[in-house]
Amino acid sequence: MHGLSRLGSGSNRSVSPSPPSSPRFRHGRYKSFSGGGGRGGKQWAADRILFVLISTVFRRKGVLLFAPLLYIAGMLLYMGLLGFDVLSLKNAVVVVHRRSPPGSVYRSPQVFQKLWPYMEAESNASNNALMTTWNLKMQHDWKPCINSIVSNTGFSELPKSNGYLIIEANGGLNQQRLSICDAVAVAWLLNATLVIPIFHLNSVWRDSSKFVDIFDEEYFIHALRNHVNVVKELPEDVLQRFDNNISNIVNLRVKGWSSAAHYLQKVLPKLEAMGAVRIAPFSNRLAYSVPSNVQGIRCLSNFKAMRFAEPIRTLADKMVERMVKNSSHIGGKYVSVHLRFEMDMVAFSCCEYDGGEEEKHEMDIARERSWRGKFRRRGRVIRPGANRMDGKCPLTPLEVGLMLRGMGFDSNTSVFVAAGNIYKAEKYMAPLKQMFPLLETKDTLATPEELAPFKGHSSRLAALDYTVCLHSEVFVTTQGGNFPHFLIGHRRYLFGGHAKTIKPDKRKLALLFDSPHIRWETFKRQMKDMLRHSDVKGGELKKPSASVYTFPMPDCMCKQTEATSAAANASRSSFE
Repeated sequence: MHGLSRLGSGSNRSVSPSPPSSPRFRHGRYKSFSGGGGRGGKQWAADRILFVLISTVFRRKGVLLFAPLLYIAGMLLYMGLLGFDVLSLKNAVVVVHRRSPPGSVYRSPQVFQKLWPYMEAESNASNNALMTTWNLKMQHDWKPCINSIVSNTGFSELPKSNGYLIIEANGGLNQQRLSICDAVAVAWLLNATLVIPIFHLNSVWRDSSKFVDIFDEEYFIHALRNHVNVVKELPEDVLQRFDNNISNIVNLRVKGWSSAAHYLQKVLPKLEAMGAVRIAPFSNRLAYSVPSNVQGIRCLSNFKAMRFAEPIRTLADKMVERMVKNSSHIGGKYVSVHLRFEMDMVAFSCCEYDGGEEEKHEMDIARERSWRGKFRRRGRVIRPGANRMDGKCPLTPLEVGLMLRGMGFDSNTSVFVAAGNIYKAEKYMAPLKQMFPLLETKDTLATPEELAPFKGHSSRLAALDYTVCLHSEVFVTTQGGNFPHFLIGHRRYLFGGHAKTIKPDKRKLALLFDSPHIRWETFKRQMKDMLRHSDVKGGELKKPSASVYTFPMPDCMCKQTEATSAAANASRSSFE
């Protein structure tokens, strides 16, 4: 349905206080007690015994109370987390060293130097993980079935619109994608006509591209025609009612993650009263947990209607073909890596690597340029070591290479790296290329002439990366964000419900990369365990609080038997 139809204790004796006795009298009293005579001596002995008993009990209870704290302190001391200084004797002089907590220091280059000879010895191994990982593990039980899921939400002719919905999509490519898909769902819920979203010029991404420059506008409108009415721009007569200035249209401040009920109760009445409303910005303005029919519209928008513009599709398809050709020696399979080691990402993470004062100065400048004053607010403390231990530091290209080689991907593996401008690329990319000679990026896979129309447009370049990663045999995510979240879900949707994605445990990696003397066999065992864990997580079903864009089962997909039955029913109904 559309619009409103959719949905202390005291003593009995009083004792007078007496003044302090003279030391002489006290000495005499003790002397008489020592003789053991009289009632006073017996009373003193009883009091003394009672005092000893009570003290003993309290001491034991104290031990019991403080035992856990003593244990924790001992473990922290053993692990080095309390940061105690370590003393050493050098030339008869005591030298004080500050002990760093495990996993808090970037020592990956030393680990690489230690393990590289072992990697070289295994370069020609015949059991490349690319050819064995996930083989026969998934039965491809899930199939896309959006048509059957949304068949009851569409109409041969849409009812009269309640008004126009105008939204502003902010952020990078996939944050914009999130805003667009959610806007389609809200427009369907309100029975509103959606105006092609406006793209906000982001201070970080700095891309002036419009919707039509990134997505196939005509295809988008056509794919949604039976569910949501979409127009390219606000009609002239409606715009005149607002003095031909879209800024005069009321901008509703909708809270993040608002429910479907909120839109029906708060937004719909204003839409009907004014004929047009704006919601800007619109990112993350619709809750993940919404009714199934709203989820179905989200699925339709994301997996069916959101197709890249023709120039992007053409070049992206060529790049995929070239990756497959370059990987012909291993069945056309390749690994794609989403590498988040651009200067802005490194600066935002507040992590330290091995650049010393120069690196720190560059990061301070980058933070101030993109987030003026945010990192200099009073009370803000930056702890790079704590960030690394907590898994919040972007993996360096070297660390990604170490991880993949440990997992069994040898030097014959074709690797595509999706990234922006890598921070100090010449320095940081060298070891990754050393470990994987068959490495490509969009700048090596496409010619300068082919890339020229896309230069200066980060979202269009990201769309090229997205497509090549989408069709890889294995996808590696290193830092999170909207790019991998959408991509993992899209790969689940296309490949039978299994993402074939490596999502590393960066807390565990921080400890392993902080062990320059680690043995190769130990490192490999840890990496293969991490790979198996990614395999298990690859086919996860959506939980109520999770995003349908990352977990399309069961809202966008059906079990194979269910999908077959649903397809038959849809086919039958088309002839009735």
